[in-house]
Formats: sequence, structure tokens, C-alpha cells
Amino acid sequence: MDKKTQSIVAYITIIGWIVALLQYNNGKDAAVRFHLKQSLGVMILGLALAVAVTVLTAIVPVLGYLAYANILVLILWILGIINAANGAQKPLPLVGGLAEAKLNFF
Repeated sequence: MDKKTQSIVAYITIIGWIVALLQYNNGKDAAVRFHLKQSLGVMILGLALAVAVTVLTAIVPVLGYLAYANILVLILWILGIINAANGAQKPLPLVGGLAEAKLNFF
């Protein structure tokens, strides 16, 4: 699998992220590492947002419209895939800088 494909696959669910991580360990590339971090940041944001919205709507049901905030995660996911397909290493809005700074374990 080439580096561009690894970068794109990193954004496709947690299974794709694991496959891209395993391929990254075979031949370490800075672009793939960057997109692994960005996609993990988007996944963590999506999970945290889903939990927060679920808890808030369980407490105050009228806040059910907050579920539309998940569209933000979809937009970030699409931006990440576009950046990976173009070979760009631009940090994603909201999570890009934080993911680059905090996710240094691989």
C-alpha cells in the first residue's frame, strides 16, 4: 500500500486506522504519521461529542437538537480525507493542532 493510500485509509473507521498504523510501522513516513494523528483526533472528538450529547439529552430532552453537532465531525472527516488525497499536511480545524501536540506516542 502506498503512502497516499495509507493516509486516506487512516480516516476510514477505527479498523482502517489500525490497518494504516500497521502499514506505517513497516515503513515509517511523516505524512502517514501526520494523518494518523489527525484522524485519531477526529475520532476522539467524535466519541467525546457523542457521549456529551447523549448525556445532555438524557438530562434535558429538549436539547435533542444538539445531535446535529455531529455534522462537525463529518466535515472534519471529509476535510481530512481531502487533505490526505491531495498529499497536504494541513492541520484540521479545532483538533489538528491539539492532535499534533498531544498524540506523540507513535
